[in-house]
Formats: sequence, structure tokens, C-alpha cells
Amino acid sequence: MKQFKPLYIQTINKGIFNKKIESAFEILRSCTLCPRECKVDRYSGQTGHCKTNQSVYVSSYSPHFGEETPLVGTNGSGTVFFTYCNLLCIFCQNYDISHKGNGEKVSSEKLASIMLDLQNMGCHNINFVTPTHIVPQILSAVKIAADNGLNIPLVYNSGGYDSVETLKLLEGVIDIYMPDFKFWEKDVAEIVCQARNYPEKAKSALIEMHRQVGDLVINENGIAERGLLVRHLVMPKGYAGTRKIMRFIAKEISVNSYVNIMPQYRPCGRAEEIKDISGFPTNNEILGALKIAQEEGIYRIDRPGRRFMIR
Repeated sequence: MKQFKPLYIQTINKGIFNKKIESAFEILRSCTLCPRECKVDRYSGQTGHCKTNQSVYVSSYSPHFGEETPLVGTNGSGTVFFTYCNLLCIFCQNYDISHKGNGEKVSSEKLASIMLDLQNMGCHNINFVTPTHIVPQILSAVKIAADNGLNIPLVYNSGGYDSVETLKLLEGVIDIYMPDFKFWEKDVAEIVCQARNYPEKAKSALIEMHRQVGDLVINENGIAERGLLVRHLVMPKGYAGTRKIMRFIAKEISVNSYVNIMPQYRPCGRAEEIKDISGFPTNNEILGALKIAQEEGIYRIDRPGRRFMIR
């Protein structure tokens, strides 16, 4: 059996990793890391929609046992929760982190140390939660960590609002992409996160992610090693557009896509401002979403009923 080797180690061995770091940091001078394209100079302390300059803030890190089954295994997924976000959904369950900025500033060296700590705890992967706005800093830290023995898969756990150009810098670095596909309708995306172009950008991002890593590969121990895993949060009153999203995944990505239909929506943050999402989805809506996914051809569905943090 061929021994697993993370993509980032292969890329480092090819001698092209440092160029990726340099290219990514150059973007911060007129930031277009994400589809917001704020074009602020983050080196000078300016901040755009994500409220982040060149520094990185971490809210928490630990082995996480509420993530998807192939990520958790026996020892958990090594989650690193970053502060702030480029999407800023008004119903975010991590509102104090994503909107209010609760967290501590960390250097690249400290972030690398966090990764190594999680590996030493036995975690099966390093799970970057809300990484879109700090891709350059993550790349820098990964290089340091890899030079000091990091050798487990990297998970890019994003809201799906990712730039294809930035994702291309991550090719050969990220082993497992785990984006959300939150909403199908532009009007919904505009209301809940002021990102009318979210649906189109999410579609393009998922296509690029799948091009890089393919369908999710799970080893003989039930642990994911590489590939795409898509999350979709069931929202009240069909607000998320589940059927069209599942149809897109099956027809435009792959019928072999591994999908998590997430049942744990609750009205957090400012959700009460919008009547349709001010309550909880019903059991019928949750079961209906699972049925829809199957009707549209999705058969690799993560088991429902678990609770974990959602952006």
C-alpha cells in the first residue's frame, strides 16, 4: 500500500513553496484575496470587509470531535478557529469570533507551533476554520511547521466565498477542501451577508477545489486523506435553496461528492432581523433536505445529528 504524503510536503520538495508564499503576501498590498476585492493595503494597517490587516488572530484550537466522520476518527480533527471572516453572515453561530473579533494575535511561528501541538495530540489533520482572509500567513506557517515535522493533511474549511485566483496559490498545499455552499439565490446572499455574487463565486470555487483534489478519498481506517467535502446548512423555509445546490454538486462537480447536510441551524447573531430565518428548521425540513440530496444523485452523505461550530 502506498504511504500517504501530504501535498504540501511534495510541493516543498519541488522547491516551489516559497514562491507561493511570496505571491500570496504581495496580494495584501492591494487585497483581492477573496471575491470582495477590497483592494486595501493591509501592510499599512488598512482593513477591508474582513477587518484584518497583515496580522493573524486565533480564537481557539483543539482536537474537535464534532466534525465530519472521516475527519474525526479516534483522535479528532485539529481545528484552528481564526478570528474574523470575509463573509460575515448575520446568523453566524460564532458571531463573537467572526464579527466581534474575539481572539489573540499570533505570529507565523506561533501558528506553526499550534499545528505541531495538534499533531502531537494525535489529531488526524489540521483544520483551518475560516482561512480565506489569511491565506498568505497560513502558507508561511505551514512551511515552518513542515520544516519541523508536520506531516498530516491540511483541511481548508471555508464559507465557500473564495477566489479562484487565491485557490490556485493553494494548489499542491491543501489536501482536503471543505467549503460550505450556503445559498443558491443572489437575493438571499445579499440579505444575509451583503455578497450578492456569493452563489456564482461559490460555484466557481467548488469547481476549482475539485479540479485540484478530486473526490474525497478515505483510507482503510476511515480517515479522509484528500479531496473535496461539501457542507450545506439546512435553513428554515427553504432559504438555502437546497435542491438547486445538490443538483449543481451532482451534475457540475461529481456524483461521488461527499456532502454533509447540516441540521444544526439556530438563529444567532442578528438572525432575528429576518423573519424567515428567525426560527429553527423543522424536522420535516431537515429530513426533506436529506431526501432532496439523494433525489439529486448525492449518495455519499455524512451522518446527521451531530453538533459543531459553524461560521
